[in-house]
Amino acid sequence: MKLLIVEDDPRATKALERAFNEHGFSVELALDGELGLSLAKAIEFDCLVLDVMLPKMDGFTVLTELRAAGILTPVIFLTARDALPDRIRGLELGGGDYLVKPFSFSELLLRIHNLLGRGPEAAPRTWAIGDLTLVPAQRKVFRRGTHLVLSAQEYTLLEILARNKGHIVTRARIAEELWDMAFDGDPNLVDAAVRRLRKKVDDPFPEKLIRTQRGVGYVLEAPNA
Repeated sequence: MKLLIVEDDPRATKALERAFNEHGFSVELALDGELGLSLAKAIEFDCLVLDVMLPKMDGFTVLTELRAAGILTPVIFLTARDALPDRIRGLELGGGDYLVKPFSFSELLLRIHNLLGRGPEAAPRTWAIGDLTLVPAQRKVFRRGTHLVLSAQEYTLLEILARNKGHIVTRARIAEELWDMAFDGDPNLVDAAVRRLRKKVDDPFPEKLIRTQRGVGYVLEAPNA
């Protein structure tokens, strides 16, 4: 897999490059946001590891520019900024995960594998929920024949709900599967992720498929199911 690390600490980037190389990754490095953005636009990467506080262009701006250009490469933020508003902002902009420094490499590696999703051999050919169809092998989603363009995190969230269609998926379980984190009782991260997904999956269509179970979690099901 091809990985881009955008981090302004040269020693940290070199250490990460060595560690990822040992695990079979091909790694490109950028020490500032402008170079990171340029590389991410020019080369197709499987995942970006992106710091927030960068010279020339901060990580939030880099991600904003990438998404505006239609580049949906999965992104994991790696940063010392651990305030909840920063984490929510990163996810709202389309980041797939947010890991706070200091961190262990094994946790970062696990989160990247989780972010990239399971292989097609572990998934069924399709899921159908009403007029919504998921094709796991291609990580594609269609509704009424229209291809819905989802971020990596949005697709993973939809797949979590689809695997459990008709059943409530708790916020704690969603948080664990999306971010591999112990849920701290604050629903903001999960609710923000569901809001983003609804904007694409439900809002443009008359029938709503994602239902809120107040105080518990969410259910994906056809209205007449």
